[in-house]
Amino acid sequence: MSARSTAKSTLALRKGAAAPVMLEMCSVRVGPTLFGLPITHILEILGNARSQSVPLAPEFVGGLVHYRGEVLTTVSLRQLLGLPGKEMQGADTRHDILVLESAGGCFGLLVDSVGEVLTVSSADHEPNPSTLEGRRSVLFAGAYKLPQGLLVMLDPEQLDPMRLGATAA
Repeated sequence: MSARSTAKSTLALRKGAAAPVMLEMCSVRVGPTLFGLPITHILEILGNARSQSVPLAPEFVGGLVHYRGEVLTTVSLRQLLGLPGKEMQGADTRHDILVLESAGGCFGLLVDSVGEVLTVSSADHEPNPSTLEGRRSVLFAGAYKLPQGLLVMLDPEQLDPMRLGATAA
């Protein structure tokens, strides 16, 4: 094979390779872990919001929030991941809440804090490790390698309270 034909083959491979796709992710923290959600699923961010607990609700329900004339069910990512409760100052139960849209309607996601919007590349995406426990592997959609660490991508559809309730039953 000549050098010229090798160069043509290499060029053909590059043309056939998919170009990396760039995604914008809203970064959130729960404990020490950085998570990300595609911004296309986020309607609004409610900073420092107070949720009202719901007696006898499943553990993943973080409470109810008044949102634009509606009552929004919230999912506590901390509870969903089996992490201990966030230490609160006194009786204050304020959180940052992401209002997400899913096929079943809108719901809130309680997180410790909301960070910045990060642009990530599909070239830096890694699938979930095969050793990841079953419930978490459903919630996570892989991780992105960032210069400062990993960003674990959440699957917004799997966080829908209706879906979580159906799988918990």
